Amino acid sequence: MKSVVWWVRRDVRLENNPTLHAALRTKLPVIPLFILDSTLLEDPPSQRQVFLFDALKNLQQEISNLGNAMIIRKGKPVTVFHRIFQETEIEAIFAEEDYSPYALERDRLVQKSFPLQIILGLTIHHPQQVLKSDGTPYTVFTPFSKTWKTVPKSKIYTSRPDHLPSPEVQLDSDQLPVVPQNSYFPATEKEASSRLTTFLKGPIFQYANGRNMLDQEGTSTLSPYLRFGLISIQTLYQGALKALAIAQTSEEKKGVETWINELIWREFYVSILYHFPYVLKEAFYEHRRHIPWHYVESELMAWQQGRTGYPVVDACMRQLNETGWMHNRGRMIVASFLTKDLLHNWQLGERYFMQKLADGDPAANNGGWQWTAGVGTDAAPYFRIFNPILQSKKFDPKGKFIKKWVPELKDVPQATVHEPWTMPADLQEQTGCIIGKDYPTPIVDRSIVKDRVMDAFQITS
Repeated sequence: MKSVVWWVRRDVRLENNPTLHAALRTKLPVIPLFILDSTLLEDPPSQRQVFLFDALKNLQQEISNLGNAMIIRKGKPVTVFHRIFQETEIEAIFAEEDYSPYALERDRLVQKSFPLQIILGLTIHHPQQVLKSDGTPYTVFTPFSKTWKTVPKSKIYTSRPDHLPSPEVQLDSDQLPVVPQNSYFPATEKEASSRLTTFLKGPIFQYANGRNMLDQEGTSTLSPYLRFGLISIQTLYQGALKALAIAQTSEEKKGVETWINELIWREFYVSILYHFPYVLKEAFYEHRRHIPWHYVESELMAWQQGRTGYPVVDACMRQLNETGWMHNRGRMIVASFLTKDLLHNWQLGERYFMQKLADGDPAANNGGWQWTAGVGTDAAPYFRIFNPILQSKKFDPKGKFIKKWVPELKDVPQATVHEPWTMPADLQEQTGCIIGKDYPTPIVDRSIVKDRVMDAFQITS
């Protein structure tokens, strides 16, 4: 008897999974397959791959509970499918659409030889569905979002299957890499659903302001789960619409609408990557590709390690290094610091984030870095020089976030915690924080930052 393949990629879930649903509609046995693509494997694994492997392990167990088994095969997809088609009869392969340049080429090669059916699910709208009236893609977010909201939305919701029919032929399976669990982000569907429920009960209504506060739990922290499809974008969007329907005040409505805009930003960057794949290698705008970036290895390492001497930058980077996640406000602060204060190439930061972020996504990560660096879409380089001291005072006013992640400063008074180098010598002694010994001296003089940035960007104007 023939079978169909559910090619698991960025849809590591059973609930509301259009690709799995399409496979089940055939009424044929289903082979859940994950390919350890040799082109994409990193050694050692990045934090996003650690999260993915943990999620796959949990999915394996869930599939086993349904009377089936997920097959793991290592290699290039075309080679893997050649082997599987020799081992058993396959009617079709079902996979969720992906939009990175590598993913599109991979799927093109597979479709040349095998019956691959691509299912929409990674985004609410395909990048070809949200275009200008002349058929060209948007390069500015606001008009993109306006059109996105007008495009009809599918309301299809697929339930969790209670059985997953297995093939008669038992296929061999490779082992998943053994990785440590991320205690901050348990990689299960249940955890993703729980976080969404918690967020929709309260924080979403204050999101417009709460999303920026480093010292509050004002975000959903769902990004790693969305990145690998432990929860679907459709589920998040429908949850937001329900929250919008019960919002009582203009502030609450604004909170929900702001979060919906964040979901649209995700699709905007997917669209940019789809239509302009070169952005993974160079700046969106040609005239921003030759900025005379300043580079000092010790400065880059200080930034990576959270040893810059600027508390909010260091707190954010240490949060990233320990948890695999960073608050979005923090991402803008540290990206601005690297590209504007230190004048280092944005690609250095982009690569470091992809290594360290559990939610590292090529489209969103690239888009965010280019936006902050002032070289991408919506570019405004002169107005994105974030002052880390002012940002710290505004979004972590009591230094609560700083003291959590930079314990050297735990006894520093609120009045000086944002710029501890201003402490008198006797206060440094008293607090056990000697600047230059217990905590670094600032690695850059902020008085030179604006002029240096302006000069660098004007060269290419």
